[in-house]
Amino acid sequence: MTPHDHATAASKFPVFPCFRIASWAFVLVTAVLAGCATQSPGLPSDPVLTTSGGPAATKPLLPNGPLQPITPGQAGSHQIASTEPPKELWDRIRRGFAMPDLQNELVTDREQWYASRPDYIQRMTERSSKYLFHIVEELERRQMPTELALLPFIESAFNPQAVSSAKAAGMWQFMPATGKYFDLKQNAFRDDRRDVLASTRAALDYLQKLHGMFGDWHLALAAYNWGEGSVGRAIAKNQKAGLGTSYTDLNMPAETRLYVPKLQAVKNIVANPPAFRTELPLIENHPYFQQVLITRDIDVALAARLADVKIEDFKALNPSAHRPVILAAGTPQILLPWDNATVFQRNFEAYTQGQYASWTAWTAPSTMNPAEAARRTGMSEADLRGVNNIPPRMLIKAGSTLLVPRSAKIETDVTSHIADTAQVSFSPEVVTRRTTVKARKGESVATIAKRYGLSASSVAEWNNVSTSSAFKLGHQVVVYLPVKTRSVSAGQARNRGNVKAVKRSTAKPVVKSKKR
Repeated sequence: MTPHDHATAASKFPVFPCFRIASWAFVLVTAVLAGCATQSPGLPSDPVLTTSGGPAATKPLLPNGPLQPITPGQAGSHQIASTEPPKELWDRIRRGFAMPDLQNELVTDREQWYASRPDYIQRMTERSSKYLFHIVEELERRQMPTELALLPFIESAFNPQAVSSAKAAGMWQFMPATGKYFDLKQNAFRDDRRDVLASTRAALDYLQKLHGMFGDWHLALAAYNWGEGSVGRAIAKNQKAGLGTSYTDLNMPAETRLYVPKLQAVKNIVANPPAFRTELPLIENHPYFQQVLITRDIDVALAARLADVKIEDFKALNPSAHRPVILAAGTPQILLPWDNATVFQRNFEAYTQGQYASWTAWTAPSTMNPAEAARRTGMSEADLRGVNNIPPRMLIKAGSTLLVPRSAKIETDVTSHIADTAQVSFSPEVVTRRTTVKARKGESVATIAKRYGLSASSVAEWNNVSTSSAFKLGHQVVVYLPVKTRSVSAGQARNRGNVKAVKRSTAKPVVKSKKR
């Protein structure tokens, strides 16, 4: 995706409770109220607990810079927001609708599709209850339309573990490259495309950028689904042909053609559930989760136990942690249900049963097979393969970071460098076969090696000659060449005469014995 300048979209309502009001006297009150909103990592208004013994450092949240007094002449041009907060989050979302409605047969078709599947809507909306408050808070802070809080219904049905056939991941469905552009780390220990706070921040950044490019929310959404380059080219094509350039005018793939109608259909159902014989579950206008800063690496299972939450609920709030351990240097905060955050903080600091983490990171010093890596780390090969998802018939490449048991001798947690950059790479085990080739006129060890992509030293060793030796015309030169198949059957070996299958553990052919 090509970077462009971001632009902030207009919205009907600013962040609650900091209101724009048409009276200088109330500006002073507003300035005081602004102090109740604090900026924390990814969560703009919720308090943050810490396990380090003191409160987290915070600073006032000022959405658009320092507050300025309103002159009497300006007072009449400002809308006065209601001081009564909505009790239900659905009502709060409705109050922030600010996108133009799309009305066509595709919207009607999607309305009927959703309305005829009440069980599906129930599952989706119940799943969304963990995340919607945070998304709405962030949209209001940025002054963006609250319809966008419904977009994960279309993208992933609010499943943060969703992965598309094109490898887009998370509830906002980021492709790997786009995720990296928006600073969503993807490594051996976490995938921020699934992270609730990080992916929401990135998605809204991207949507703001797209709205700044196209100046239209429908086109911005089309670009989010189809790509900004594709939408830009479609607009240019229509302009050249003298055609309209709105969302409904462009020629686009069927998926993108249905994208905004799907969102409009969900918006219409949320706006008036009885009209579609739909009942939305109650979602209170209150944070579902609270952020807790952690200071030590900790097992996922232990963190859930200390917080007194089910492991599946913990994973639903912390879906980027796809390993059994959370590394504090890379993921310094976890999300917990509101009432369980204090429970975790108390239990974490009172924990006396040894290390918080039973796993740590180990970096392979050289390319090796899993059996050798298991021997070096004190694991069984089966356990090493299982916890690190090592495929069969693969070598672990040098520099790969593996998850291994943490021994009593290891007291330090994983460093931030490894937590942020750890990757695991594999290379296929190579099977080579012994064969002979006839030397051509004037051939030498060097030319034979070059012809087959081998090292001159290996060719020399296999033939008991020096690297500077030359071969007579027709001389039978021994070489070991890789084969495509994993093994050679006994029948095949008999039919090949002088061909002998030999399994090698590295890509570079080596000789175990000079005797053949």
